[in-house]
Amino acid sequence: MSVAHTRIRSPRHCPAEAVPLSSSSVAAAILARRPDVPVLCLRPAVAAAAADRFIRAFPGQVLYAVKCNPDPAVLRALADGGIRHFDAASIGEVRLVRGLFPSAAIHFMHPVKSRPAIREAYLRHGVRDFVLDSAAELSKIADETGGARDLGLIVRLGMAPGHARLDLSGKFGATAGEAAALLRACAAGAERVGLCFHVGSQCCDPSAWEQALALAGDVVRQAGVALDIMDVGGGFPVAYPDMRPPPPELFMAAIARGVAGMDLPRTCALWCEPGRALVAAAQSLVVQVQARRGAMLYINDGVYGCLSDAGALGFRYPCRLIKARGQSRGRPAAFGFFGPTCDSLDRMRGPFLLPDDVAEGDWIEIGQLGAYGACLRTGFNGFGDVVAIEAGDCPPEWPDTVPGAPRAIG
Repeated sequence: MSVAHTRIRSPRHCPAEAVPLSSSSVAAAILARRPDVPVLCLRPAVAAAAADRFIRAFPGQVLYAVKCNPDPAVLRALADGGIRHFDAASIGEVRLVRGLFPSAAIHFMHPVKSRPAIREAYLRHGVRDFVLDSAAELSKIADETGGARDLGLIVRLGMAPGHARLDLSGKFGATAGEAAALLRACAAGAERVGLCFHVGSQCCDPSAWEQALALAGDVVRQAGVALDIMDVGGGFPVAYPDMRPPPPELFMAAIARGVAGMDLPRTCALWCEPGRALVAAAQSLVVQVQARRGAMLYINDGVYGCLSDAGALGFRYPCRLIKARGQSRGRPAAFGFFGPTCDSLDRMRGPFLLPDDVAEGDWIEIGQLGAYGACLRTGFNGFGDVVAIEAGDCPPEWPDTVPGAPRAIG
């Protein structure tokens, strides 16, 4: 199949199907097809293996956070790895998961939902678990489900700013006193009552979960309610060139200590909501170099495409060079990227480490883009095309850091 036949022009949606490669190697496929648009490379086996490892490590129920990567091919790979529960944050995600997995458990985890979304989720898609962080949202859920008593109502507890790469403390979450009052109100009419929190995205501090669980314990004691669900949220980190998280077992041990300190009922279910930890390594992006000016490379994707987090958030990603001709003989060097649009904000400072003989026409495979990559694409300035392929090879051993490399370019 030619590259042109696999182009996807709707940047508002992730690719529904990736074209399997006749060759298992991404590099071989790129050199054979020589694409002139960005290429999303999905490795389904990597996603399935990550899901299996996380499920085995976590002592409770694992809910995949669909917003992280809602590509149906990714969701099917996670299901192959054992995921049966999904954290949906919109009615669109509810519909997507229900369409793919008729018997899956879907949990509506957005603390503020529209009335039609609540009604449709409950009446049409069998959703019974809803998160809330205010009395107004509790009233809304009661209204739109007709006062149903078969609900699981989970109160979102607010967190103080911590040390996560992305702080999530400012938008959602009840104070400790509000959460206790909400728990009591939920217990008066719901079949199941729970408490949840989120320590922030890409949190490399295992003690953050232990501290959050200590606060949750205070709230539960103040409420005087026996919990049915304790949800420790997401935020579990993955490695990037400038971030090396502690081993996963340290996070699980911290959670176990925190839960033990809460003295929860034996019947209380423990949940978590990983996203990045399950899918980051499962997808990469291949871009083509369109021009080089010193240490800046003009590439055919950018902050309005799959590389949004590399812009304002400054995420660094591992890279490897695929030479258009011959073999690279260059030494590692630090580069920044410019995206393809005419917007000067379409800039990724990096540094991204590549051989110093990178040139116009070469391709670059950028790793760890399975999380918040393709799902953030736009069609701004007419740059919306992307090719999706499935690869059977394992992710490469990404080059990491160069001693003395600058932390930013330009």
